[in-house]
Order: sequence, then structure tokens, then C-alpha cells
Amino acid sequence: MTWDDALKIYDDITEACSGFDRKGKKMIYTSSNGYMFTLLNKDAEIGIRLPKEEAAEFMNKYNTGHYYSYGAKMKDYVLVPESLWTDKKLMVSYFEQSFAYVNTLKPK
Repeated sequence: MTWDDALKIYDDITEACSGFDRKGKKMIYTSSNGYMFTLLNKDAEIGIRLPKEEAAEFMNKYNTGHYYSYGAKMKDYVLVPESLWTDKKLMVSYFEQSFAYVNTLKPK
């Protein structure tokens, strides 16, 4: 998938969510409470930040791994398989779960 295609999907998901907007021009992300919680990296991969237990469950359920951006492993992030991207209801649910999670963290 091209980066532009991934951006359109990412934007479609974030537009369907409530409480936050997509940010960035080259580095695409969402953030709240001083924390980024979803990212679209330069390799056209989507990452979502989840609590440790939920991240482990997500990786097991969807046979995926940790998320990397610019070669760095992103703490508490999981790589979202492309096969899930078109399930908008599921993706919105995970984006909103991630939003709720970062809002439980001590503000930066």
C-alpha cells in the first residue's frame, strides 16, 4: 500500500472518532494529555498505543508485533495489520480505546 493510500485510511478513521483530531503534516499522529497515541509512520504502517495487557492480547489475536517508527521501537505501541484497516468500526474502537488510555496517564 502506498503512503498516500494509508494516509487516506488513517484520516478516514480519525474523522470517525470523537474527542480528537489527526495532527502533523509529515509525521502523522494523534495526541492527548501530552502523549501521542496513534501514528502513521513513513513506511505506511499504523501503530496504536495500548496498556501492556491489551497490547499483548492485540498482538496475540492479530498475529502482529511491536510498532517501530524511524527504526525505534515505540513503547506500548502495537503494529496494526493492514487486514484490519478496512474494518472501520474496529479501527475506530481501537483508536478511541487508545485515546482513553493516554488520558489515564499523568499529564505531561
